[in-house]
Amino acid sequence: MGSLSPAGAESIAAPANPRIATGGVVKKMNHLRLLLVIIIAGHFSGGEAIAQRKHTSPTPLPGKVGMVTRNFIDENRKNWQGTAQRPLTTAIWYPAAATTTKEETIFGGPPEKEIFVPVTVAPAAELSRAARKYPLVLLSHGTGGSAIQMMWLGYYLASRGYVAAAVNHHGNKAAEPQRAPQGFLLYWERARDLTLVLDKLLADPLFGGRIDRNRIGAAGFSLGGYSVISVAGGVFSSRQFEEFCRSPQRDFTCEPQNEFPDAPKLFEQLSQTDVEVQESLRHASDSHRDKRIKGVFAIAPALGSGFNAWGLRQIKIPVRIVIGRADRITPLATNAERYAKFIKNARLTVLPGEIGHYTFLAECNAHGKAVVDICRDAEGVDRAVAHQQVAQLALEFFEELFGR
Repeated sequence: MGSLSPAGAESIAAPANPRIATGGVVKKMNHLRLLLVIIIAGHFSGGEAIAQRKHTSPTPLPGKVGMVTRNFIDENRKNWQGTAQRPLTTAIWYPAAATTTKEETIFGGPPEKEIFVPVTVAPAAELSRAARKYPLVLLSHGTGGSAIQMMWLGYYLASRGYVAAAVNHHGNKAAEPQRAPQGFLLYWERARDLTLVLDKLLADPLFGGRIDRNRIGAAGFSLGGYSVISVAGGVFSSRQFEEFCRSPQRDFTCEPQNEFPDAPKLFEQLSQTDVEVQESLRHASDSHRDKRIKGVFAIAPALGSGFNAWGLRQIKIPVRIVIGRADRITPLATNAERYAKFIKNARLTVLPGEIGHYTFLAECNAHGKAVVDICRDAEGVDRAVAHQQVAQLALEFFEELFGR
């Protein structure tokens, strides 16, 4: 699939207000043409207009993508079972040398249970010498997901000159034999994962010397969106979130998650007896700002109501937020709009129609669509086209951020 043609525009609001745009995805036609309509608004209201976006630089041409997995560990934290050091297994996509010939098809799970569309990468390929150093984007998956679920975005960025690294958040990922309630409810531990993975990457023998330390960003989906907002400097408040969940405005983020419905009950028991859990809870409202990260891109971010205005005003770096208007898992009003309202100069793009939360998971094949609910999008929504649109928005955000 080729790059999107730039169309539409975004308004720039006063510093105290978010920048809000609404884009659209239409059904795939003969050549998967995409109609992106941007509605410009101020203060969440006002007139509508359509304009042409000024494209400051040409979109880089896609190239070959290499992929490796690093089995990083955090020497200072134990796993949730207390039996070993905390694993930080990380999938990395990067620009491969043009001479690369070996390629491999990567699936999102075991072949006998495969539900996702495969992607072709060059395993352990030589890092391209087209640039001396490359920008880096850290990626954070959603609740109960995995690093491979972020491949659609990581691959897109890597094919256009980025190193993209997605960590598997221990205790909160699909591939582990045992999920842990701590991994689902000690949200802030994920921010520490991102910082530790960044440490490891900058010391890595292959990537360390080729990453531009002045061009580092992060992107995340759902709970991963919360995670990147946390490393951007947002300060979470457990008390704020608990009060919200007791209020009539509570949303789906307050409920037991489908991926592990027993997690809250089990966690309540652990919070009374487990020393590691009690220690983590004492740090719930710490700042996890990583000053090396220059900007973040949040896709359908969760836990917006766990931040008060002060906690989000601690963010001083650029933030871009994208969500589908039909998202019922992380509803717009209590999540993305709240983040955009209180983060200075944040931009919010709302995709209209029936684009929902799980549209941002990996693209599914025909078997997946037949047997798994999260593989099925609403009529008229093409997940591949939505991915292309959002990946292009992410690319443009980081290109502008890094002055490429």
